[in-house]
Amino acid sequence: MTRTLIFALSFTLIAPACDKPESAADPAVVTPASPAAPAKALAAKAPAAEATAKPAAPAKAAAAAAVQPTAAPKAKPSAPAAKPAPSAPPTAARLLTPAKATEEAPDTFKVKFETTKGVFIVQIHRAWAPTGVDRFYNLVKVGFFSDVAFFRVIAGFMAQFGIHGDPKVSTAWRSARITDDPVDSSVASNTRGKLTFAMAGPNTRTTQLFVSFADRNKRLDGMGFPPIGEIVDGMNVVDRIHSGYGEGAPRGRGPAQGRLQSEGNAYLKAEFPALDYIKSATILP
Repeated sequence: MTRTLIFALSFTLIAPACDKPESAADPAVVTPASPAAPAKALAAKAPAAEATAKPAAPAKAAAAAAVQPTAAPKAKPSAPAAKPAPSAPPTAARLLTPAKATEEAPDTFKVKFETTKGVFIVQIHRAWAPTGVDRFYNLVKVGFFSDVAFFRVIAGFMAQFGIHGDPKVSTAWRSARITDDPVDSSVASNTRGKLTFAMAGPNTRTTQLFVSFADRNKRLDGMGFPPIGEIVDGMNVVDRIHSGYGEGAPRGRGPAQGRLQSEGNAYLKAEFPALDYIKSATILP
């Protein structure tokens, strides 16, 4: 009797390690100087469609087959052509031409911000900072503040926004700088609820703004930050804007402005999913 030797072969599967590239160093941050790990997105996997086999029809008797003519097989209807994937809507030309957005603003007006945390309303005063107010007025009119993130929110200090989520739009406005307005603290100061343009030095204001959380921000008056308006309704909404990421990179754990400028909202939504956004901003009648 011949013995058969059976050898068990064991295979070990090793998953290759994936190194995440480090983020590039952020350029000069356009901002007033300030005194959790992102949740994993779960992609729902669509179940594969199951093929259903139809049972074969029983064969007819040979005699019956000889008498009856064979029916022509019915043509199966062809499957409808797959619809092409919808393409991204073209960027509105008005968002790409800041040189044409130069309309003079009214002396005073209100803007309604709809955000992922709720609604707040800002009263704007042109007398406080005419050049800044004109720029803000035109940004709202061309629809700039749509799906724009509060990318830098520091509790007790301020909530900053104004880098567009489309890199093409961001690039178009990045060099569209406006001249400074003088600061007159007796007219308006950077106290709680004030809306003010961010800047990186003299005559560098573009599209970024911030809302102050505290009265102590009036120290910014002496640094050349003139407010353009104030929140008159919904400051409690602004208080709830997510501040968990804190200061931006490289000084903190928040988004890097350089990457936001070049990669847009895709970068934010992939790495900072808890951020809040402005859905829209409209001038009230």
